[in-house]
Amino acid sequence: MNGKNYTRLTLKERCQIEGYLKDFKSVSEIARLLDRNRSTISRELKRGLYLTSKFYIADHAHKHADIRNRIKRLDPRLLNNNVLRFYVFRSLLKGWTPEQIANRVVKLYPNNLEMRISYEAIYCFIYKQTNFKLKSKLIKLLVHSKPKRSKSPKRKQYMGTIIDRTPIDERPIEVENRDIVGHWESDLIIGKGQQSAIGTIVERSSRYTLIIPLKSRKSEHVVREFTKALMQLPKHLLKSITHDNGIEMSAHKQLTKRTNMPVYFAHPYSSWERGTNENTNGLIRRVFKKKTDFNKVSPEALKELQNRLNDRPRKVLDYRTPNEILNKSCA
Repeated sequence: MNGKNYTRLTLKERCQIEGYLKDFKSVSEIARLLDRNRSTISRELKRGLYLTSKFYIADHAHKHADIRNRIKRLDPRLLNNNVLRFYVFRSLLKGWTPEQIANRVVKLYPNNLEMRISYEAIYCFIYKQTNFKLKSKLIKLLVHSKPKRSKSPKRKQYMGTIIDRTPIDERPIEVENRDIVGHWESDLIIGKGQQSAIGTIVERSSRYTLIIPLKSRKSEHVVREFTKALMQLPKHLLKSITHDNGIEMSAHKQLTKRTNMPVYFAHPYSSWERGTNENTNGLIRRVFKKKTDFNKVSPEALKELQNRLNDRPRKVLDYRTPNEILNKSCA
């Protein structure tokens, strides 16, 4: 055998082994013909014969080897640590991502080194499962429920003309730095056929989210419902709000009059200027897909999702929750 790096036997080589065995060639001869170590061929025959107890069949041996290699690549901590595995499963059922799970468990078990797992190990555990029923169920618990990880498509921003709008360029620098709690971003999520909508308002520093049911997209109604939701918060949390260019906020002066919050508007087609709100809308879309008719979604369901989001650990918050950050600011 040459001094090349070791590689696993391929299906082609296994087919050659099957053919050589039918020609009654010895293990040593097969190893020489394939330029493999004799022990590699010997182990392969033992494993292959195990499948049928009599003959070596290349296809069966290759499938068996694939399963064996998948099991080897699974993190042993999830295989052997029942507490950690159950924690991962329960967190996936809550809609958490593997990255959130991996970092949150450190905060819950700071002194227990056995309760440690990387998010990549969780992904590998799911995608390299040999139990295909379990694999299918676990994939459905992931954010996008797809067999492969992929980037989400960008959303197009709804445009409109706003009178007396204050551009985002005039927004104080403290808002950009996220040093102070109380600056918000807002938007609408449009339902099926442009016939329904809900409002979302997100605090930039804590990522605390308000989800607001709407009966209409008319500006007077939207501003009234936004104002009603904001007025339930402590006054020191009402500093400013940044919206896109949708005409639903054309009555923004009424909101400012009642809440004393200046309203700033992002540049056209610049959704990154309201990145916190756009990201939160993406989280909401995981539950309420694009064809959702929000007229059929109860306020209780929206409130339940709001509570889930605000109790969800966030990477940007060092895996604390929006509720924890906002409560601390109110203490």
